[in-house]
Amino acid sequence: MKAKARINLTSYNSQLALAGLALALLTGTACNRSNAQAAPPAMLPPLVTVVQATAQDVPRYLTEIGRNAAFESVTVTPQVGGRIVERRFQDGENLSKGQLLFVIDPRPYQAQLDAAQAALAQAKAALDLAKIQFARDQEVIGTRAISKQDYDTKKNAVDVDQAQVESAQASLETAKLNLEYCYIHSPINGRAGARLVDVGNVVQANSTSLLSIQRLDPIYANFTVTESDLPEVQKQMSSGLLKAAVRLPSDPESEARIGRVEFLDNAVQNGSGTVNLRATISNPDHHFWPGQFVNVKLVLATEKKAVLIPNQAAQISQRGPFVYVVKPDGTAELRPVKLGQRQGDDVVVMQGVAANENVVLTGQLLVRPGGKVRVNAGSAAGPDSNGGGKSNQDSGAKS
Repeated sequence: MKAKARINLTSYNSQLALAGLALALLTGTACNRSNAQAAPPAMLPPLVTVVQATAQDVPRYLTEIGRNAAFESVTVTPQVGGRIVERRFQDGENLSKGQLLFVIDPRPYQAQLDAAQAALAQAKAALDLAKIQFARDQEVIGTRAISKQDYDTKKNAVDVDQAQVESAQASLETAKLNLEYCYIHSPINGRAGARLVDVGNVVQANSTSLLSIQRLDPIYANFTVTESDLPEVQKQMSSGLLKAAVRLPSDPESEARIGRVEFLDNAVQNGSGTVNLRATISNPDHHFWPGQFVNVKLVLATEKKAVLIPNQAAQISQRGPFVYVVKPDGTAELRPVKLGQRQGDDVVVMQGVAANENVVLTGQLLVRPGGKVRVNAGSAAGPDSNGGGKSNQDSGAKS
């Protein structure tokens, strides 16, 4: 009996051990399945768009703020005094040179002209008489029929009457001019401002302003540059190649108008350390107006084969600007760059990127330096241009 009891106990213990082992195996398998289900899927590389850096000839320039000024500006004033009797223009009218503007009452000056003509006729008659008397005395002076003193007196009378005639002629010319001055004409082609006097007002000679006229075509753009830029400006002006692109602040940069810089001031301003320049711009449609502020781009030279990328591609860090360059193997390399001047929506890269390299345009926030990237098939230029676009995407997905 005892032996039988030992056998049963041993069999029972073996069964418990086998059940425990099976439970452990089941538990381990369930844990492995749970862990397998909880493991996250492999992360895909970030999706970016790229653009190819290009090499172009671009201008090197200075950007300044300027102000327009009329090519010619005249304040019309009368040269004789009198009452205004006529006005022959409208405020704001485009005037032609020689166009009649005002008429001053000409009657007093016509009377002066008539008097001057009469005085000239009188002086000529007196001269003719003096010449006749002198000629008569010349015939008898040899016979001593008249004294030497009488002869000299007659000769002097001719000279005096000749001078009187010349004086009367000068007075007549003055009277003619004064009569002409009663009719005031525009001295230039330009646009009239608001009239300063109306018909019926009495004006004074050389003191009363009647009207302001400004010529708008061509037009000046006045601006300044710093004295540190002066040597380069002088060099370009001496060659006759200095030009400026001028536009209103509201105009797109592509609509800037090119003007020739023909004036450089003869001194640097003491207070500001700047020097004045002036560009002349064609303005047939009166797009520019005197007194307007304008943006002036002073083109100094042309930089050959400069590397350009979109301004959006450049990023800023604490160490300065940088870009991501997508290499042929589909990885993104962080490149510090040295940026130059902007050219519209692009910017010149002076150092850090070569022409035809692909730089990341959008999606930079998820890019890791040296990590794989997926290039958007809609990129303007990407690794496809190097023949590796498809392989890059596949290798990125496999990673």
